Amino acid sequence: MSALDLSLFAQGGPMMWVLLVIALIGLVLFVERVLFLHRGQIRSTAFINGIKNILAKRRLVEALTVCEETPGPVAAVVKAALLHADEDADTMRFYVQEAAVVELPALERRVGAIAAIAQVAPLVGLLGTVLGMVTTFTGFQKDYATASVLAAGMWQALLATAASLMLAIPAHLAHHFLTGRIRAIVRDVEWAGNEIMRYLLTEYRGVQPGERIEEAKS
Repeated sequence: MSALDLSLFAQGGPMMWVLLVIALIGLVLFVERVLFLHRGQIRSTAFINGIKNILAKRRLVEALTVCEETPGPVAAVVKAALLHADEDADTMRFYVQEAAVVELPALERRVGAIAAIAQVAPLVGLLGTVLGMVTTFTGFQKDYATASVLAAGMWQALLATAASLMLAIPAHLAHHFLTGRIRAIVRDVEWAGNEIMRYLLTEYRGVQPGERIEEAKS
């Protein structure tokens, strides 16, 4: 920060420090969520196709190992289906949904805090504006108040308002960005769960190991 920036920051009053702390917290939360969601989002189509190719060779244990080594809720849901590959459709669906219920809340963790920052920041700025106006009117009540004293209160009000908006706008955008990523992962989870269940209940059960060996020989 330059000397001018520090001067403006100081003129914004005590609420500027509150806004600074909130901004740092929001930045840390946003970076952590972006990294977490990036790690959890995989190429679902390629992953499911790879699992199908492994299952076509009747290597269920290998498919489970791939799921365990792959991070994210998609792999967890697929693993739940594979663990109950021999169960009926209702039982398999129950365990797939159970895995989704366990995994999906982790995606939304701390995103609400970013939304709260976007909502609270303007209120903190409004409080700073009110304090600045209080300082200004206090100066008006004094006969010896100078223009610089009156301007200080106005500066405090304006800078607090500007800083709060500069924080609230990116926070809103960050929240919308994260919720969009979460929706995309949820869609992948739903599709992957339905696709692996369909495969296990039809194609995987419809081909016996002996038939697969005979096909390979021919």
